[in-house]
Formats: sequence, structure tokens, C-alpha cells
Amino acid sequence: MKKIVLLYPVVLLFVLSASCQNNSQQKNIKQETSKQETPLQTKEENGLHKAYFASGCFWCVEAIFESIYGVQEAISGYSGGTVEKPTYEASNTGKTGHAEANEIIYDPNLVSFSTLVDVYFGSQNITQVNGQGPDNGSQYRSIIFYQNEEEKQIIESKIATLNANLGDDRVAAEVLPFQKFWIAEAYHQNYKRNNPTNAYIQNVSIPRLNRFKSKFPQLLKENN
Repeated sequence: MKKIVLLYPVVLLFVLSASCQNNSQQKNIKQETSKQETPLQTKEENGLHKAYFASGCFWCVEAIFESIYGVQEAISGYSGGTVEKPTYEASNTGKTGHAEANEIIYDPNLVSFSTLVDVYFGSQNITQVNGQGPDNGSQYRSIIFYQNEEEKQIIESKIATLNANLGDDRVAAEVLPFQKFWIAEAYHQNYKRNNPTNAYIQNVSIPRLNRFKSKFPQLLKENN
């Protein structure tokens, strides 16, 4: 359950919604992750490529990437852990090693992997450890996955540039070789679109999406 706090003159109102957090989760737990030396390279399908990112609640990330010109679809799921066939309930305990992640299906002729990395860092609090916004726990940690050496170099170069401007802070995202993506349950897919009045969507997802849109209007699809 996610807890959203709204302040009114007299009443402190807590709006609870079925969302991306389990109250029993522990914060700042370092999980064992699959760190094999050689990443898995996904296959091109009909000219489309895939990229994988974790950045807090996958509902938020899905909506952000699907607003980008050249992105065909963003799929919510789990990655970065070692447990086979993780479920939402299991991953939400913070014990599977997985983070909520998204598979981004995109046309490299319209949007580059480098631009997707810019979208990734430009749509989050890059220094927040084990979470984004109100979502806290290792299952919400930021991870950026690479499938080959070129992608790894792009990621590391951008992190170095960001770190150079952060002073004593550092980019919190892990950089991991991609190994496996597990698609989340059907009700998690297109969650913002299918649940526009959900309290979490209204109070967290949409504001995060709108902040991103204001920073990168040149990357948006025409209907966004």
C-alpha cells in the first residue's frame, strides 16, 4: 500500500491506494543481484530495439517513456534479481533482489539509446537511494541496464558528467548487465491509462510525468 499525505487546514488526510509499496519492506537493504560479466543482448524485432530501466514505481516510468516520440511501448515488470518468476507480492517484500523495471520497445531510427538514457535520468531524483519520491525500498531502487559495451559506455559517460555537477552527491543508479526481464501481472500494464482516478496516479504519477514533460517538450509525441 502506498500512503499519500495531503494537508488541509485542520485535517491531515491520508489517502491509501493499492500501489507500489508494502508496509513491511525494509529500507536501504543491499540486495544480491545477477552481475554476470556478459550481458544478454536482446534480438531486434521488426526494426525495434529494447532497453531496460528501473526508477521507482513502474507505473510512473511506463507513462513517462510512452510519452516519448519513437517509443512504441513500455512494459512493466521486474529485473535485477535472482529469483525466478517473481510476483508483485514477492518483489514487494524487498527479498527477491528484483526492482520494479520497464522494458522499453523503441525505434532506433526515431530515438536513440543515448536519448532514452537522458529521459531516464531527467525524469527522476538521481541521488535518491533505494527509491523514488514516496516509494522506498530496494524494490524501488534505480538501475540502468546495458546489453553491450557501447550502451555501457554511454551510461557511464553520462553518469560521470552528472556526478561532476553534483558536488558531494553521486548518482544513485546501479549500472548492471541485462540478464532477464519478467513481465508483471496484467493489471499493472498501462496502469495510468486504465486507472486515471487512482489516488497514487493522481498524486504521484501524473505530477512526475508533468515535471518531465516540462523539461523535455521536444521529445514528446504530438498527442502528448
